[in-house]
Amino acid sequence: MKTVKSINPYFFFLLLMLGSFNLLNGQQNVPAKVFGQDKVLLKYPWAGGMNSIQFGAVDVNRDGIKDLVAFDRNGNRMMCFVNSGVYNQVDYVFAPQYVKLIPDISDWAIFADYDMDGRTDIFAYSPDWAGIQVYKNVSESTLKFKRVVYPYLKSFQENMYINLLVTEADYPAIADLDYDGDLDILSFWGYGSFVNYHKNLSMEKYGTPDSLDYALEEYCWGRIAESDESNAIYLDTCFTNYQPVARSQKKERHTGSTFLMIDLNRDSVLDLLLGDVDYPSLFALYNAGTRQEAFITSFDTSYPAGNKPIGLYSMPVAAYIDVNNDFVKDMLVSPFDPTPEKSQNKHSVWLYMNTGANDHPFFIRKTKSFLQSQMIDRGAGAYPVLYDWNGDGLDDLFVGDYGFYQYSYYDDFKRLYSVHTSKIAWYQNTGTAQQPAFTLMDDDVGDLFEKGYLGLIPAFADLDGDGDVDMLAGYEAGKLILATNDGNNNLIFETDHYADIDVGDFSAPQLFDLDDDGAKDLIIGEKRGTLYYYHNEGTTGNPVFTLMNDSLGEVNVTDYALSYTGYSTPWFFRVGNGPVQLVVGSEQGKIFHYTNIDGNLNGKFTLTDSLDELLDTTGVSWDRGMRTAAVIGDINHNGQAEMIVGNYSGGLEYFNGNAEVSPGITKHHTNINPLYIFPNPVKDRAVLSFNSDNQNVHLSIFTVEGNLVLSKTIQLNVAGRYRLNITWLPNGLYVVKITTPSAVYTGKMAVVR
Repeated sequence: MKTVKSINPYFFFLLLMLGSFNLLNGQQNVPAKVFGQDKVLLKYPWAGGMNSIQFGAVDVNRDGIKDLVAFDRNGNRMMCFVNSGVYNQVDYVFAPQYVKLIPDISDWAIFADYDMDGRTDIFAYSPDWAGIQVYKNVSESTLKFKRVVYPYLKSFQENMYINLLVTEADYPAIADLDYDGDLDILSFWGYGSFVNYHKNLSMEKYGTPDSLDYALEEYCWGRIAESDESNAIYLDTCFTNYQPVARSQKKERHTGSTFLMIDLNRDSVLDLLLGDVDYPSLFALYNAGTRQEAFITSFDTSYPAGNKPIGLYSMPVAAYIDVNNDFVKDMLVSPFDPTPEKSQNKHSVWLYMNTGANDHPFFIRKTKSFLQSQMIDRGAGAYPVLYDWNGDGLDDLFVGDYGFYQYSYYDDFKRLYSVHTSKIAWYQNTGTAQQPAFTLMDDDVGDLFEKGYLGLIPAFADLDGDGDVDMLAGYEAGKLILATNDGNNNLIFETDHYADIDVGDFSAPQLFDLDDDGAKDLIIGEKRGTLYYYHNEGTTGNPVFTLMNDSLGEVNVTDYALSYTGYSTPWFFRVGNGPVQLVVGSEQGKIFHYTNIDGNLNGKFTLTDSLDELLDTTGVSWDRGMRTAAVIGDINHNGQAEMIVGNYSGGLEYFNGNAEVSPGITKHHTNINPLYIFPNPVKDRAVLSFNSDNQNVHLSIFTVEGNLVLSKTIQLNVAGRYRLNITWLPNGLYVVKITTPSAVYTGKMAVVR
């Protein structure tokens, strides 16, 4: 009998990886690692932070397993996390590549399968219409949505089909209330405190659930009313002569509520979890009626009762999703309040694991920082600055913020106020020149937290001529804080009105030699969206700042169609020895890029759309959320530009492009081509082949984690091939990259022995 040699099962794994591993835009884009203050590696450091999250279960990678999508209404940011699908494990991988496949959402979204085809659809707020638009999931092999209802979903009421009214301040319930197989809708009445029940008639009329045919079934669902002035609930209350004030017209309280329907007690009718604006709790309203006629007879004001109840400012919204693949849905809770300054931020995503059943849950709080504990999350706002603080030749990362939530209180008119306090973090670059890694070393640089400032944004230079680095920091009052270095890299607070500089509100300083005279000048962004330019008439060590212009370059990042404020955050930079360029963050989230700066400080800078070209990225939206800030530098010392962007959700995003740079010249490799590797998998030697006229090219090999294992110049033979000896490489999957003056070639290589 013929002997068959056994095959290493690792071979099959690598074959699978070769088929499924995807290089975004044909590049190896693995950002720097980040470690917390406990030196533990963060799993999602560059996910961008979380503040006010609405969750949904969507199969984003089409593998048959429901993944997690997270929508942050602070900046209308969408995030995707791919679920490993392992039973009884909470295990997700951050997957930003799927975000572009999801429609742009504003204010709120509910993820629900309305046509019962197994694919999660999206009900979303329709801006300017106070209604609901609907996106149908039409995915096959790739995630895809099609808008099927716009500008708003209609409901038959008062003998006509009219807008099913839902404002941006309310989060409706979309569930099969009568158990007939289609999705009904609960929402607050636009002119009062009653809950409207809009019945879906799809099954009754057509025998299928996909028609979205609604009619107002009950104007006072559950026979309950909510107080106009508080979160009080009145039972068995459906007055016919009630004359309430319209929700949109109430002056004393900002109205708004959140709904989630769950069968809380296994009686086969859905109960209601209700959140209310300006309050931290969810009320559990128990339905003792029938599927056809709800009747709320009791409620719990502290849910889940006796088991670390929800206390989350402000206006908690809940999602019912199985996060650990045990086939039992868990509860995720986060703030919904449309006023971001009122809400919890650093610990704003609460996970309650369900140890009961789907129709009789028993919730145990697992964490107050689900997912966000594995991110850089600086509360509200994140303002990054790159500076080599310890003089080791590596850029460290400093992050200012708007503030961390401290506590909330009510005034005499029951209006909610929340207190936030800002601080500055220092992440030391503990990696190498080619492989940066950031470790949180100081959570409160200069001990400014105790002073109670808002909106701290740092800038660094030797400001007193003693040879060490001092700090300026902008803040809410529009002035500047000075903290000097004591010689041991301890920053000592000196003043919060440095040089009597005042730009109005929310000063955002940068120290940069703008006119190339050897002395660092001072540029300050501010709330109105413009830039102040103070020329340094002295030296860097003994500065004398003189105001030259309060509208430098005619930069103004305010979007007057939406706001009268801009919150400009400037970052001037040079790529190599090239010309000065500028990126500016803004209130509405867009990152603005300007050129034509050198020799033009009295003129108008040129606004460009060339950030993709600069960073060698493709198809990236530079609208990154809300109140953004950006820095650009050669963080990994590869001669290429990288960018870090902060946003109001307290997090950072890292854009590691492929724009190779020579001194004074930016070379943009817009041509990304396949590299042919054979045999593949390979044991000892592989042949690299590609179409190029260049014989001397650069070879790089990376692990799939992004670690560089080989970097050298190689010479091709006349056929454009190179024979690569990889006997020294351990088994594994690698990314091989060839760089020429005009193009980049990439391929995947499996080493199997």
